[in-house]
Amino acid sequence: MTKESQIGIASLYQKFEHYFDMGAAVNTRTIVTQADLIERHYNSVTAENEMKFAEIHPDLDRYTFGAADAIVDFATNQGKRVRGHTLVWHNQTPDWVFEGANGLPATRDQLLIRMQQHIETVVKRYRGQIYAWDVVNEAIEDTTDITLRKSKWLDIIGEDYIAKAFHFAHQADPNALLFYNDYNETNPVKRDKIAALVSSLQDQGVPIHGIGMQGHWNLQGPSIEEIRTAIELYASLGVQLQITELDLSVFEFTDRRTDLTEPTSEMLELQAQRYEQIFELFREYRNSITAVTFWGAADDYTWLDDFPVKGRKNWPFLFDGHHAPKKAFHRIMK
Repeated sequence: MTKESQIGIASLYQKFEHYFDMGAAVNTRTIVTQADLIERHYNSVTAENEMKFAEIHPDLDRYTFGAADAIVDFATNQGKRVRGHTLVWHNQTPDWVFEGANGLPATRDQLLIRMQQHIETVVKRYRGQIYAWDVVNEAIEDTTDITLRKSKWLDIIGEDYIAKAFHFAHQADPNALLFYNDYNETNPVKRDKIAALVSSLQDQGVPIHGIGMQGHWNLQGPSIEEIRTAIELYASLGVQLQITELDLSVFEFTDRRTDLTEPTSEMLELQAQRYEQIFELFREYRNSITAVTFWGAADDYTWLDDFPVKGRKNWPFLFDGHHAPKKAFHRIMK
């Protein structure tokens, strides 16, 4: 749909402006192909990959800010807010970060210096333009009785790598809101571990302002009650909550079908019902939830295409592949 064809459609973010921001993850392609849609319906953007360590700092002495700058410029020109994603993650971090001299691993001090220099350089560059950062991403182990996920950050620095990252980010921009961000955040085992981590950081005086609940959900789960319980637990810590990567896959994770070229009418109706229930819940907790960000803007592009099933299209958003509003959009706008 063109800019003109969006005109008759009520704006998503304007409809919710008294509740929370409405954001979308973008990349250098979608800020062109979805520019009109984003301008009309979202008042916040997050770079999908362009601010991750591997993209922005591929070599020790080389930063590549072109793609990230393009996204920040796009947001500034459209008057959108920007969330930064992400500073420290076990994934998409180049090997050199963890390497020391003579083929040995980096030392703790070496890695801390690299972490601090990276965070300082990136955060200071966008100071005043990026209002919030996902400082540490996905550090909690999903299933076992272990709390922290095994990673080179943990192996080399130790458990305080998380606290250090938050301190470095706060030093670089004392005004930025700092989030811990994770998926499977409604799963009871992981939920309690996330809460315990954040609580322990608070007890240590670490500057942490929020929890990012990613929200990679589907038509079957998690249940509204599971989401509610997680929101209540996290909100009880006195931090703000943001839904940071929302999408509703039309397939369950174990569903390996590849025969569909478009979503069935039943899928679209279920998706509409789910979005309606989810947004009803979000509105109920508007005193704790300050932003809801979709991990994409419309069905023409989603990371769920080809994941977890190669060669399969998915349709997780409020807008279809032509940027027209779906049943789910109309349902939450009521």
